[in-house]
Amino acid sequence: MPTYLPFDPNPRRPSKLPPPKTVDSQFHVLGPLEKYPVRPGAAYQMPTATWEAALRMHKALGIDRGVIVQTTTYGADHTVVLDGLAAMGPNYRGCANALVFAEADDAYLAKLHEAGVRGARFSFRQELGAVLSDKDFARAIARIRELGWYVKIQPEKDGIISSVEKYQSLDVPVLIDHMARPDPTRGKNDPNLQKMLELLSKGNFWVMLSLGEKTSKAGPPWEDVIPIARTYIEAAPDRCVWATDWPHPVSVVQPPNDADLLELMYKYAPDETILEKILVHNPARLFGF
Repeated sequence: MPTYLPFDPNPRRPSKLPPPKTVDSQFHVLGPLEKYPVRPGAAYQMPTATWEAALRMHKALGIDRGVIVQTTTYGADHTVVLDGLAAMGPNYRGCANALVFAEADDAYLAKLHEAGVRGARFSFRQELGAVLSDKDFARAIARIRELGWYVKIQPEKDGIISSVEKYQSLDVPVLIDHMARPDPTRGKNDPNLQKMLELLSKGNFWVMLSLGEKTSKAGPPWEDVIPIARTYIEAAPDRCVWATDWPHPVSVVQPPNDADLLELMYKYAPDETILEKILVHNPARLFGF
């Protein structure tokens, strides 16, 4: 299993504080290993990144709310998320891993909902080993509809094009992670960007303005991804959210200081009213704050 690099342990104060009640729409909690063992067959294992460390990062950045997203590292066992939600309190929500629909019963789903889980993340990346069969996917969507949850899609390495037919006709809220992973060098002609705009036109699709630092081809300060984010904001300002993606899983280069990523978000949305929508009001509506 490859060795991946840890998050920056010293998050700095950003150049300006975000609006009150800002939401980090995706971060992960991992480890410690002796308490939360990695599931057999997990595609990766990350350095320890506890909820306490996440809370320190949020406090430094001025972030009041967040969503703990279950990683494929733990699969259907959501103990790390449940413990994190219990410790971090009512300003935090959870997002399950879709494997829970194939491996757990309805009582466990009810437990997750009671704890504050409001969505489930689906992956179609075979290398992560967390892809549902078509039958389990259909069952999962039916349960999500009953629970009132949202669907979260992890794009593949080359974007959403190869898997989008599986979910583009869904009638529940669908959040596409990481700006749909377009290629900045292709500009507005990138097929992933075009497909994301098409999805946004449907009204129930959302996009997460995250992973700019890995999407960028130019490197820091990642200005080549700004036009992508602004294109989405212009298309659907009420259905964009933002996230750190802390602790930046599977990073082979040192992850940035998380304040850098918040300041990148400020460049995406220099208008204060739009910025507050993306950081506060949109995620509050989607995640049920």
